[in-house]
Amino acid sequence: MLRLDRWLVTLGVGSRSEVQRLVKRGAVRVNDAVVRDPASQVDERAAALMVNGQPLDGRLTRHVMLHKPAGLLTAARDRKQPTVMDLLPEVYRAIGCMPVGRLDKDTTGLLLLTTDGELNHRLLSPGRHVDKTYLAQVDGPLEARHVEAFAAGLSLSDFTAQPATLVIVGPQTGRVTIHEGKFHQIKRMFSAVGREVTKLHRETFGSLTLDPSLPEGAWRELTDAELAALYQDAQMEVPHE
Repeated sequence: MLRLDRWLVTLGVGSRSEVQRLVKRGAVRVNDAVVRDPASQVDERAAALMVNGQPLDGRLTRHVMLHKPAGLLTAARDRKQPTVMDLLPEVYRAIGCMPVGRLDKDTTGLLLLTTDGELNHRLLSPGRHVDKTYLAQVDGPLEARHVEAFAAGLSLSDFTAQPATLVIVGPQTGRVTIHEGKFHQIKRMFSAVGREVTKLHRETFGSLTLDPSLPEGAWRELTDAELAALYQDAQMEVPHE
């Protein structure tokens, strides 16, 4: 249960004083009944909400698959540059639906966002060994020696990358699966073996695979099956919502 005014503030309807005025003048309906007391307790998981005669999705727990395009920062906000959050309705930012990890500005592909902070933390924890798969295009031919170097693990300037799987899928294209997610890791791993990444695209994150019908810049919420599999990746039970 949650106070009505707190629920509306969390949804980004307005400031506390603004939503209290809305409620007191009868502009808010819960389960088709006008509620004029901002302190009323509501079940935000089940209640139907209307504000100024318009239905409002009151869910505070959401999980999103986004097909990140190049040119956007993976950040909640930035004063100078657009971010992935600009692709979503403002309510997702308001309720704290944040990216799980980061993709570089020029990297495309699968980005997961969630309001569940514990799920976010566990999916990124190195000890969980949640795989991420990327398709990388590089500036020269890929050879068996590169595959072997990735499989052995690579010593970089500030850490040693764990063994990774590199599968050559074209003369200058490789599919890489890693368990970590260090800053610029895949680009640095290729650089360590004498190849520079010219294009990078994430295909999977744990059990989640980018929906092929989702164009760049588009998003959708996860299905129940996708969500259950992600919670299994994180070794967590799916919360009852």
